[in-house]
Amino acid sequence: MCTSLTTCEWKKVFYEKMEVAKPADSWELIIDPNLKPSELAPGWKQYVEQHASGRFHCSWCWHTWQSAHVVILFHMHLDRARRMGSVRMRVFKQLCYECGTARQDESSMLEENIEGLVDNLITSLREQCYDEDGGQYRIHVASRPDSGPHRTEFCEACQEGIVHWKPSEKLLEEEATAYTFSEASKPRAQAGSGYNFLSLRWCLFWASLCLLAVYLQFSFRSLAFL
Repeated sequence: MCTSLTTCEWKKVFYEKMEVAKPADSWELIIDPNLKPSELAPGWKQYVEQHASGRFHCSWCWHTWQSAHVVILFHMHLDRARRMGSVRMRVFKQLCYECGTARQDESSMLEENIEGLVDNLITSLREQCYDEDGGQYRIHVASRPDSGPHRTEFCEACQEGIVHWKPSEKLLEEEATAYTFSEASKPRAQAGSGYNFLSLRWCLFWASLCLLAVYLQFSFRSLAFL
């Protein structure tokens, strides 16, 4: 039974995607708030999602905040003989920095974010439990919200020794290359538009001078007749 809307959404997305990825096997997803990093039973594998984005809501002072540093821990096990698998999952909480309460609050996530995170989970699951090439992980460095420096003293994952994900130099280089490529055509377009703008401005300038000359000419003629 689901304990929250977010939990129900996680299970819904996971079961739907696993039915497509591994239809011959039966998998279950269990929310386990007591899951510990690197404390694995025999045959179990671990995957840590270190760059999730979520929104937190303080149940004490009603303060809400967005974080790009949500950590999710997964432990996975596949019984090949019975064709049954299990995933245990823990979303690490954060403390409210507004009221200073000792309560740690859970995060809520959008459906599209959950789908991307489940895709990453299945990629790791295929690699570690099925010895397959799981494909690429969904990492979008440029689209991560800028929420300022991470405050480790309020983060449950940091307190348990999980080092948060940081973009590797390779990923940052790929992002920079992609950005440079997408921007490459803009200076030409801007230069062209600047040229058109200058041409229009000079045309208006010379037209104004011509009108002024005509006006002065008629003014002088009027004075001459007087």
